[in-house]
Amino acid sequence: MKPALLFYCQHSVGLGHLMRSYALTEALAERFRVVLLAGGELPTGIEPPNGVEIVALPPLGVRNGAFGSGDPRYTTEAAWEVRARRIQDALEATRPSVVLVELFPFGRAKFARELVPLLTRARELGATTACSLRDILVSTRENQKEHDDRAARLANAHLDLILVHCDPRFARLEETFKPRIPLSVPVHYTGFVARNGHAPGDRQEHIVVSAGGGRVGRPLLEEAIKASDGRPMRAIAGPLMPISDYEALEAIAPPNVELVRSVPDLAHELSRARASISQCGYNTALDVLRTRVPALVVPYATPEEDEQTRRARRLQSLGVVQVATHINGDIPALLRFTPSATTLDLDGAAKTAELL
Repeated sequence: MKPALLFYCQHSVGLGHLMRSYALTEALAERFRVVLLAGGELPTGIEPPNGVEIVALPPLGVRNGAFGSGDPRYTTEAAWEVRARRIQDALEATRPSVVLVELFPFGRAKFARELVPLLTRARELGATTACSLRDILVSTRENQKEHDDRAARLANAHLDLILVHCDPRFARLEETFKPRIPLSVPVHYTGFVARNGHAPGDRQEHIVVSAGGGRVGRPLLEEAIKASDGRPMRAIAGPLMPISDYEALEAIAPPNVELVRSVPDLAHELSRARASISQCGYNTALDVLRTRVPALVVPYATPEEDEQTRRARRLQSLGVVQVATHINGDIPALLRFTPSATTLDLDGAAKTAELL
């Protein structure tokens, strides 16, 4: 019988955290019975991996600039209460050998009220506790030093190991995490976590435009559609794009632009495309790397969100993408661009399973 692994993932604005968790749990399921606690809205059209048990928590996150419940059946406080019960019920029923939490305590500070009890009880049950981290953390908060100190204290108190899903030649944890309190938990670099398959395919003439989950994707798609200039284009809105934004894009899309709501596998789309225009989230960046598609990335950035910009600049320095803040007239240059090959480690899902 396989040992059990309980994996907690909370996503809010986009789908990056969930899609990376899907890729991880797909590999983990080969060695573990995997139960995934999903704390955000589950997108239609994107199926979870086979063999992974999903426990859906009432979604909590930022909606219209305010944090709250994403399910009209629950007030925010009621959602917290239901989530706490489901998390503890899943823990007691699963009795896992491993509890893996995504991002916390390096992010998701609001969710400490349910995660600290989870990790505390997991250790009481004898489980190994671990954190799953992406390559680059947000490092521009107003209270960044206090945030990092608090994260280090929580990690030291509640974790047995930290798994950074990155090739250390590309980025290291200490570049974006600088607590004044020493981190005593072992840190392991797994390589990047990418889903299987999709080498470059037979290139067609269309450009694929995408913006992750799509919740903040309308400006990029709108700009790309206006810059298409008659070129064939497949614009992927994303399953989380508000219907009003999607309808606005429908209204301006000319005949050369095929607008689709979502696709189950972006890498498959990129493997057949002439070029790609996208943001630079973790999963999209890896899909670009795996498919070797000529890519222009326009990183999503806010005063407190510098992660995509950092990733994009590093990929640009490796010669694998072009970077811009706006598309402007960059499409002809994109079509002339040939990305460089890289030797970055993309086997992080299997290495994570091996380490755990």
